Amino acid sequence: MKKSIVSVCLCFMLACATCSAATRADLQSRIDQSKVVLDDIMASHDRTIPMNILSMATCVAVVPSLLKGAFVFGGQYGQGVVTCRTGHGWSGPVFIRMAGGSFGFQIGAKSTSLILVAVNQHGFQDLLQSKFKIGAGASAAAGPVGRTGQAATDWKMNSELLSYSRSKGLFAGVDLNGTSVVQNTQDTTLYYGQPHSFESILKGEVPVPPGAVNFVTAVAHDFVQSKYQK
Repeated sequence: MKKSIVSVCLCFMLACATCSAATRADLQSRIDQSKVVLDDIMASHDRTIPMNILSMATCVAVVPSLLKGAFVFGGQYGQGVVTCRTGHGWSGPVFIRMAGGSFGFQIGAKSTSLILVAVNQHGFQDLLQSKFKIGAGASAAAGPVGRTGQAATDWKMNSELLSYSRSKGLFAGVDLNGTSVVQNTQDTTLYYGQPHSFESILKGEVPVPPGAVNFVTAVAHDFVQSKYQK
């Protein structure tokens, strides 16, 4: 019964998002907001993503606003962008949707920012799928925090993805198990002006659109420069 209620809530949230089709200006705003989120988090020198993770990241996903709403049973939905490391820098962004449900007595709603870091080629392959579920089709863990901090778990051996959240200024690892990640091909096609596969974009075969250069440059600075700061 609980799962049915959550499913109905999530379907309603997804339907509402689909009905309100994004404009190219909306997509540009999503990319710009993703850069702001990343800049804010990386500026927190003592509470940010550890250097060893920055240096090994294969892909980075940023969801500037994951809406978590609940009335007895919870649900969450958000849209964001992904870029991946290539042989000549970082790729142009592609658009994704994230949705999931949670149980528990919780009334209210809040918004949080998310960062998802793929730490190996398995995590990269996850993001090439049209849809996957964190914790089921893709192994994941709450990411460790601290510029020079080491993870207290064996995430390096068993995790493909590390997840983080930022809410009200607090940045911490977060458990996203059960959250679905879906390729948003409609938004990606709109932003690029023509259809491209996620694989071709994330492998760097498609030029970075001018409007995404600042975001990709920020990722390149944070996730490449880290190699020289360890």
